[in-house]
Amino acid sequence: MRNELQSALHLAGSLPADELPRLLGELEEVRTTALARLSTPATPAQPDQLLDIEQAAVKLSCSRDYLYRHSSEFPFTRRLGRKVLFSSVGIEDHLRHSRS
Repeated sequence: MRNELQSALHLAGSLPADELPRLLGELEEVRTTALARLSTPATPAQPDQLLDIEQAAVKLSCSRDYLYRHSSEFPFTRRLGRKVLFSSVGIEDHLRHSRS
């Protein structure tokens, strides 16, 4: 058991009975905070940026031509009108998954 929780365990065994409901409420607050953090998706370390074809080709180590021809196959492609852009976070995820 964590050292931080040892004191809570000691309190549970030594507190007067009329103070136990408050201790249980405080422990429930700790538990629900930890559960909320587990159920919340992690936010990216850096904000997502839309990269142009040149920047994306450098990150992916491929040619601009290849990216244009295969842009519809990548989940990180974003189209704004006729312009083709690429999500930097999506590219990072793609590279991370393709390496493993």
